[in-house]
Amino acid sequence: MPRCDRCDRWFRTAQALEQHKDDSSMHHICYDCNKDFALNTALIQHFTQSPRHHYCRSCDEHFDDWDDLYDHYDEAHYYCRICNQVYESEPGLHEHRRIVHADEYCVPCKRMFRDTNALRHHQRSTLHQGRTIACPMRGCSRSFVSRAALVLHLESGGCPSRITRDMVNRIVAKLDKHGVLTDSARLLGSGSGGSGNGQETVTVTGAWATARAWNGARYECYLCHRTFAALPDLNQHLNSPAHASRAYRCPGAWRGCGATFRTLSGFCQHVESEQCGVHRFKRDRFIDGLPKGGKLLL
Repeated sequence: MPRCDRCDRWFRTAQALEQHKDDSSMHHICYDCNKDFALNTALIQHFTQSPRHHYCRSCDEHFDDWDDLYDHYDEAHYYCRICNQVYESEPGLHEHRRIVHADEYCVPCKRMFRDTNALRHHQRSTLHQGRTIACPMRGCSRSFVSRAALVLHLESGGCPSRITRDMVNRIVAKLDKHGVLTDSARLLGSGSGGSGNGQETVTVTGAWATARAWNGARYECYLCHRTFAALPDLNQHLNSPAHASRAYRCPGAWRGCGATFRTLSGFCQHVESEQCGVHRFKRDRFIDGLPKGGKLLL
C-alpha cells in the first residue's frame, strides 16, 4: 500500500496518496519540478530562486517566460531592470535610481536614459534649459537652448539674415587662420573663388539637379543614387550636408578623439556632449564672429 512518510499514513491507492498530498497542509508541491516541500515558504523560495520559474512573489503569479515577467514588473510594480530589483514603493525606486544610476537618471523628471550622453542631451533641452542664446544676426528674434542649435539655425538658411551653410563655412575659415578647427584641404579651394593674391579661400559650391536627373521612375542623386519623387526634394538633398566633406575636426587630438564633422553645428553638438573632454575648447570666437563675418561677405 502507498505510504506518506511525512504524515505516517497509509493509503489504499496511489491516487489516494496523491489526493492527500494535494489537500494536506503538510505538502507544498512544485509539479513542474516534481518536488515536495514541507513548508509553503520553502516552496515560495524555490519558485523565486529556480531559473525554471518565472514567478512574481508579490502577486504569487507565474508567467510563461522572463520577458512576460519583466513586463509585469514594469506595469504592476516599481522595478529597476538594470539591477533586476523590485521595490515596494515609487519613492523607493526613485531613491535607488538617484543614488545608483545617477549618470542615467533625471531626478526632476524621474526618467531613466540609455546612457550618460542621452541624459545630458535631455538636460540641455527646453525642459530644463531656457532659450537663453539669442540669434545675433540682424532682423532675427529667435533664441535657442544651445550654441549648436543656434548654428544649425544659421546653416539651415531659415534665418531672416539669409545666411547659409556655405557662408558659415567661409566665415569660420577666415577666423580659423591656424587651422585649429577646420581642415583647409577640404574646406578651402582656389580658382574662381580665390582672392586674387595667391592665397586659398573658400569656394562656394552649390549643386542643383535638372529634369535630366529623371531616371524613368524617380529623380536620382548622381552622387549616392538615392531617388526622390520630386525635383525640389532632390535639390534639397544635394544642398544638405549629406555629401559635404568632413571639413571640421575636433581639436581634442591629445585625448585621442580625432572626430570629424561635415558642419560646424555637428562639431558644436560634439563639444556640448562632453564626449571627449574638449568642451573646454573656446569655440565661442568662431560663433560670435559670425555676425561680423556675415557683413563682410554680403
